[in-house]
Parts: sequence; structure tokens; C-alpha cells
Amino acid sequence: MTGRTRTSSVECSSGTPLAGEGRSNDTGSAHIVSLGYAFWKSKVLLTAVELDLFTVLAEGSLDVRELARRIQLHERGAQDFFDALVALKLLHRRDGRYANRPETAPYLVRHQPMYLGDLLQHLNQRHYQNWGLLTQALRTGMPQSGALATGYSALYADPSIQKIFLNGMSAGSLLSAKALAERFPWREYGSIVDIGTAQGCVPVEIARMHTHLAGGGFDLPSMEPAFAKYVRKSGLSDRLRFYPGDFLADPLPEADVLVMGRILHNWDVATRKLLLEKAYRALKNGGAVIVYDPLIDDARCADPHGLLSSLNMLIETKAGSEYTGAECAAWLQQAGFREMRIEPLADVHTAVIGFKRGR
Repeated sequence: MTGRTRTSSVECSSGTPLAGEGRSNDTGSAHIVSLGYAFWKSKVLLTAVELDLFTVLAEGSLDVRELARRIQLHERGAQDFFDALVALKLLHRRDGRYANRPETAPYLVRHQPMYLGDLLQHLNQRHYQNWGLLTQALRTGMPQSGALATGYSALYADPSIQKIFLNGMSAGSLLSAKALAERFPWREYGSIVDIGTAQGCVPVEIARMHTHLAGGGFDLPSMEPAFAKYVRKSGLSDRLRFYPGDFLADPLPEADVLVMGRILHNWDVATRKLLLEKAYRALKNGGAVIVYDPLIDDARCADPHGLLSSLNMLIETKAGSEYTGAECAAWLQQAGFREMRIEPLADVHTAVIGFKRGR
């Protein structure tokens, strides 16, 4: 929405107490200091994932010296690092030995089905440094992040960056894909195509749970080897295939359900409308399009994540931003959809679903 101011009819009260804090005179200062130091906490987690610390501890608890040796840390900072992870409720410490917490280990131990480490690696290796450029992005309105700023073809051209990006996209889509697999009425549909599929995490998770579904993923031709490998590893090559193409230039594949996860926020409003119009034409009568992104709440103040994600799109793309569910529903209606619903997913994403009813 470059060059356009977005407003909300819902007001945010300046007199509302800060969430989770008392009414003492230093409430404001404590909140400010907490926000200012927040990056310390995230960097400790990101570094622990980079060191594969949680995977090492999956084999059993270790004392400070042995754990430091296993992940090749100098003794000077090791204990403070491990105890910081305990204080952040990411590790247990008992009798001087460190262990994973059962409630977080499924997401932090490599090769677990719900592993989110690839998303955290993506945040560590790309987003963390990119956010140091926020001031410049705000002053210029221009992307600052290199390859993605010039388009996905350029991003995919570097194998090392491509690997980090694709693994991050799969991990970042995992919880949303599982939520969609559980909540959407797939029994009423026979085919699914995921638009901008990358490795194919979304169709894999949905097809894994719903064995009657067939379809696949649509993306740039260079993504086919990564998609084929991911789908083959999941044992779904007989039901999921790759559809090569450029969604800005080519028609979308026909299907009962099209999914556009973390796609619209990369583009300006005109491109979003174009993609939704293409989706409407490609869908069979009675079909549905599922759009999901980290949406901005309608009040534009209740949930900071969507707004922060919009700033990330400022840093990384030429014209991308997040948007509200109401805005997306209006675009869907303009594209021809007559029934819409908004569905919060399991993580930071919210889905906006449009149904193409038969004439």
C-alpha cells in the first residue's frame, strides 16, 4: 500500500493499563526497558538453535562442562548461557545438570515432526541482521534486504540462501498447515493446490491427514527439485505433483481449493487483487481459496505481531505489507467471492477464506 495511509475506525485507548503489569509509578519505565532488552532474549534462543543445543540434550541431561564441550563453547560464558536458557524456561537444571523442557523440546529438537528450528535459523540468519536496517527502510520506503528485494528468482539463485529460505518457509508454515488440516472441511473437497508452495509443506501436511485429497503445489520452475524431494520423503508422490509457473504471468492450476499462504503480503494491493481474481477463475464451482498471513487486527493496535510483520515487509520487499481481515474480505468480494470467513490459526497467522458458490 505504498503512498497510502491506512486508518481504523476502532480507537485504541491511551488510558488502558499495560498488559500484565501493575499500576505502580514505574509501570511505563518497566515496559520500556523490557521492550528495549527484548532482543537479548530472542538472540539467546536463536543462538541455542544455531548450536543445536536442544538436539544434543535430547540424548540426555549433561553438566555444564560436558554440554559446553559437546557444542564447542568456551568455559567463560557457557554457564551463564545455559542458565539464561533456564531462566527463559527453555531448559531445566537439576543437580547441576541441564535438560530439555518437555513442553518445548518437540519444537526445538531436530528431526522431530514439529521442529521449528529451521524457522528460527531463518530468523537468525536473515531477519536479525535485516532489522538493523529498519531506520533506513523507514526513511527511504525502499527494501534493504538484498535478493528478496529484487524478486524470488534472485533469492532462489543463491543455493545457500535458497536452502535457508525454503527450510524457514516450511517451518514457518507448519503450524498453520496443521491447523488448516484440522479445521477446514476437507471432506467436501477432492483437490488442493498450494500457490507459492516452496518445498510443499502445506499440501503435504493437509494430504497426510486427508487421504482422499490429491493436487500439489504451484511455484517457479526452479522449485521443482526441492518440492519433489520434500514430497517424496513424505511418501506422497502418488497424490501430490508440482505445477511450474509464475503466478504473476501464468494462469493458476484448477482445483477445488487453492491456498495462498504468506503470498499476498509480498505485493501491493493491485497485485493482491490480481491474484485473487486468478484464484476465482481457477477454482471449480463450489471451491474455496484460503489466504493466510500475519494479519493486522482491525483496531491496528491490539496485536503487535501483524504490525511488526508489516515492517518486516517494508525492509524486505518493494511494496509488501500486512493487512487486516476486513481488507482481505473486501478484495475477495471484488474478485467474485460471495461468502467469506476469517479463521485464526494456531500461530501468528490468520486465514481469510472465500467460497466460490456455483451459479
